[in-house]
Amino acid sequence: MPRCEQVPPAVDTPVDGVIRRMRALDAALHPRDGVAVFNRVYLAVTEEVDRYVDTGRFADPRAAITLDVRFAQRYLDAVGAVAEERLPPACWRPLFQFRRHPGVRQLQFALAGINAHIGHDLALAVVDTCRTLGCAPAELEDEFDTVGDLLVSLEERIREDLMPGPDLLQIADPLTHLLGSWSLERARDAAWTAARTLWALRELPDIAGEFTERLDTAVGFAGRMLLTPLGGPPLCR
Repeated sequence: MPRCEQVPPAVDTPVDGVIRRMRALDAALHPRDGVAVFNRVYLAVTEEVDRYVDTGRFADPRAAITLDVRFAQRYLDAVGAVAEERLPPACWRPLFQFRRHPGVRQLQFALAGINAHIGHDLALAVVDTCRTLGCAPAELEDEFDTVGDLLVSLEERIREDLMPGPDLLQIADPLTHLLGSWSLERARDAAWTAARTLWALRELPDIAGEFTERLDTAVGFAGRMLLTPLGGPPLCR
């Protein structure tokens, strides 16, 4: 498979710069803030991607770095929009609206953020990366899959860390049933399909724009469902 054209991404922020911004957010936000919960999760992912780059785990490090930075920038832009009292994309609005709700568990915040970022931002980041590097989505598939595998493995740890307790209690908890309706693997597969669709529509900006808007709305709706207040004593640290 041909690799992406090696065009230096002159306007890209280095991965370590993205990590510094996420660490600054972590220091500034209250630990129980729903955005802070997701930010800690995403910081761990970004640090792991950085280690993968340093140890040569990516076949095309330039493509991996560009995808990672373009991806992260969409989350950081949403944070910046809220800080400036502007509306973020619809996919992010539920997390910002419910970030301090006492009836929402930490695991819900983490997965709602992942839903917004994977379901909407990842597809657009793939297209951004293709335009920057002068390649098609198929040439990024290895990097996309590696990052996706990292996210899936991290999701398993998140569920264990933020929802500890006896198996019987987990089965009885309404959180178990709510989160059983969402899958990161399915969201990742849908993001890849959306990225390929948007790339195919790149010469039809009106249709591409409508597709992106509908995607944003649908992902935001799923995020709102994930943040359904459950009340009761939270099963999280």
